[in-house]
Amino acid sequence: MVGAPINPTYSLIAFDLDDTLAVSKSRIDDRMAGLLARLLDSVEVCVISGGQFAQFETQVLRHLPVDDGQRARLHLMPTCGTRYYRWKDTEWSLVYAEDFAESEKAEIIEVLTRSAKELGLWAEDTWGEIVEDRGSQITFSALGQQAPPSAKYAWDPDGSKRRLLCARVSAQLPALEVRSGGSTSVDITRKGIDKAYGIGRLLETLGLSIGDVLFVGDRLDEGGNDYPVKLMGIECVAVEGWEQTAEFVEGFLRQRGLDGAVSSG
Repeated sequence: MVGAPINPTYSLIAFDLDDTLAVSKSRIDDRMAGLLARLLDSVEVCVISGGQFAQFETQVLRHLPVDDGQRARLHLMPTCGTRYYRWKDTEWSLVYAEDFAESEKAEIIEVLTRSAKELGLWAEDTWGEIVEDRGSQITFSALGQQAPPSAKYAWDPDGSKRRLLCARVSAQLPALEVRSGGSTSVDITRKGIDKAYGIGRLLETLGLSIGDVLFVGDRLDEGGNDYPVKLMGIECVAVEGWEQTAEFVEGFLRQRGLDGAVSSG
């Protein structure tokens, strides 16, 4: 873990999802789920990631041992903060969505597809679709959405393929935000509509300032989809995997005077 400040006075802890709270596209470990539940007793929690809301449900929500009071302190921001959901009454309700127009989607998909093929990054045998329309975000996943973690991590370990594709697409779509997402993905949103936008909107909603929030993520490197949050001046913790995130949360809870230990299931 890189530079892990533990300040028990934070009011909001925000997390990336894949490779921060869980293995890519996999369900959250029981230990991490239990720690999030403990955290929700004490502070507001945000999960902000490039995935769709359905991914949040299958990876996290179905496995959290929480009640409605805790859910009310959980803020969900799929597709890099271009959408925001809160618990209202008995369900998750959409607060806002920065969706593309159909004509914009068509152009983005065409540019992404053509660029990937020109660069030799278009795989013929994949685990699901390569380019996915997520409404407010278009995502390129080189091996398909359902590729196993081992294949994903081996595809572009140094990030060079994703950087190449980002540069090619950005040159053709200069009015849009193009960033490396997960281990095989590139995410496209409206310019300025990224994780920093989502966190900023959330701070306004909750009446908090930058000093009240801590962000935990695995892509805080320049060009990564967590990097815009760092540029805001928000205190960040860089992690490599959910185990490091769990260690951080345990330490935070101890500093807050709570016992953070939770057994893995």
